Amino acid sequence: MGKQLKNTDIRTIAGRGCLIIAGILFLLFLYRYCQVEKTSLYGTEGRSFDRAVITAVLEDNETDEGIYIGTQTVRMEITSGQWKGEVIEGTSSSAYLYGAHCKVGSKVIAIVSESAGELTASVYSLDREIQVYLIVAIFALTIIIIGGKKGLASVAGIVFTILCIFFLFLPMIYRGNSPIWSAVLVIMLTTFTTMYFVGGLTGKTLTATAGTICGVLIAALFAWIFCKMTTISGYNVSDIENLIYIRDQTGIQVEELLFSGILIAALGAVMDVAMSISSTIEEIYHQNPSLSVRELFMAGMRVGKDMMGTMSNTLILAYVGGSINTVVFIYAYNYEYLQVVNMYSVGIEVIQGIASSMGVILTVPITSLLASWVQEYLAHRQNKK
Repeated sequence: MGKQLKNTDIRTIAGRGCLIIAGILFLLFLYRYCQVEKTSLYGTEGRSFDRAVITAVLEDNETDEGIYIGTQTVRMEITSGQWKGEVIEGTSSSAYLYGAHCKVGSKVIAIVSESAGELTASVYSLDREIQVYLIVAIFALTIIIIGGKKGLASVAGIVFTILCIFFLFLPMIYRGNSPIWSAVLVIMLTTFTTMYFVGGLTGKTLTATAGTICGVLIAALFAWIFCKMTTISGYNVSDIENLIYIRDQTGIQVEELLFSGILIAALGAVMDVAMSISSTIEEIYHQNPSLSVRELFMAGMRVGKDMMGTMSNTLILAYVGGSINTVVFIYAYNYEYLQVVNMYSVGIEVIQGIASSMGVILTVPITSLLASWVQEYLAHRQNKK
């Protein structure tokens, strides 16, 4: 017994050591791969974004009624970058997207430009870096405190997913690779890694991974079918002019971005459903090993039916929430029905929501069937031993 336990411990340590080495090698690969020489799309020579502190408000733009009109003239001290320590006079607009209403002591991000040895500056925004990281830290700590080890694993999965999207997916499509196949690769990597962090290398993890990949690919298939039916393509998105300019300068395959976005957007909901079904069937089988494959499948379907409505509703609401500005415009300007139903933006949102929901719905029977077979297979192997 002691020898068997010792061998098990050695295998566990060796397995974890291999995973750590694999993780380090993958991070090194990401670091090397994301070193992309980017094409300059607009001139930035002599301009930089630096931290600054407002030392004086020379001319305010607040009226007697408390309304901000025009721009402020301020004096600021640069606290980072090449011009650290310099004191510069600049302007700050009170626009909604750029600028800020400054007070003495306000920490801001300044756009500093140099021309013929002379510095000019304007306020880009308030410095929100610390607040952003604080929000992220509160989120991560909440998951860890409530979830314990599972919560820590969830955070690790989120970090891995973010790394893959920004340091693998984006460099891949920038290098001219297909956005669709790049998304498929990232989905496979992130799905397996997240599932492994949450459930370990078990039959449940493999089943949930397979179910997730199948569900996401089904969502992409329906999106492609719906786009063919409606003659909507990746060229019908709102920012197409800017994207075409980027395509001409870099070679990014703009026409596939819409479908790759649907793949990535559907991943979270499909992953949730697949893991929930797989975990439920495993737990049911452990509680009652006498259940047949058919009985396990039906149990998974009963649980999945309850999830279909909520997850599909979640996806639809997420897409509506993401395009709430468009919805407000349609309502406020009282667009006609034929105008609304034939708008490209509306068609794209409908396709994204429905295709992703189809992926979630069909993930339920696929994962239920796979999980039932896997439990039966693992039990059969155990009995042989």
